[in-house]
Amino acid sequence: MSEAIRHAAGSPAAVLLSGGLDSMVVAALARERGHAIHALSIDYGQRHRREIDAARAIAERLGAAKHVVLRLDLTVFGGSALTADIAVPKRGIEDGIPVTYVPARNLVFLALTTAFAETAGARDLFIGVNAIDYSGYPDCRPEFIASFAETARLGTKAGAEGRPFAIHAPLQYMGKAEIAAECARLGLDPAWSWSCYDPTPDGIACGACDSCRLRRKGFAEAGVADSTPYAEDAV
Repeated sequence: MSEAIRHAAGSPAAVLLSGGLDSMVVAALARERGHAIHALSIDYGQRHRREIDAARAIAERLGAAKHVVLRLDLTVFGGSALTADIAVPKRGIEDGIPVTYVPARNLVFLALTTAFAETAGARDLFIGVNAIDYSGYPDCRPEFIASFAETARLGTKAGAEGRPFAIHAPLQYMGKAEIAAECARLGLDPAWSWSCYDPTPDGIACGACDSCRLRRKGFAEAGVADSTPYAEDAV
């Protein structure tokens, strides 16, 4: 029996799978813990929709029991360089909350993942947020995750019946170098994932946006090869 099939027989876990490096590592950690992966990816109109293709490939390679790609057009709200006609910064990591912040994204996505988990009979939710090497997004902070867990308990049938959800953020206190090392330990190919916010017209990672810079710096510090091709050499 294959590893994917053996893992698919475990207790279900709802995994928010964006297709990025962090979400790929988190999905693999859920599988390593014996869970059957029920992956949810959100196609929200992001300019880097290449990550949805990555999410599909990751779900297949990890033997997900189920993978749902949900269409949610956040471009009608705009307000972010990822969902509106706003340039993605290429000058290096910015101070404060950058223009690539999508308003309330993780709040909305965790609510959807909770609904997905409840229908799947999953008590465990996995999300790849990180509070150390990240771009300053407020919805990546530990206090937000803790607060949302209580909201999910109060606002769901499962919670009301004494079956609250456990929200796992195993990368919460890891630096990008530690995440890159976990990627290698788990036997994952970095190129399966997609991190770039502003890919070139021919689908190559730009190498210069905040997300590319953080990713490349992490792999370099970990001494782990990143098999992803980049359009620019600058880190």
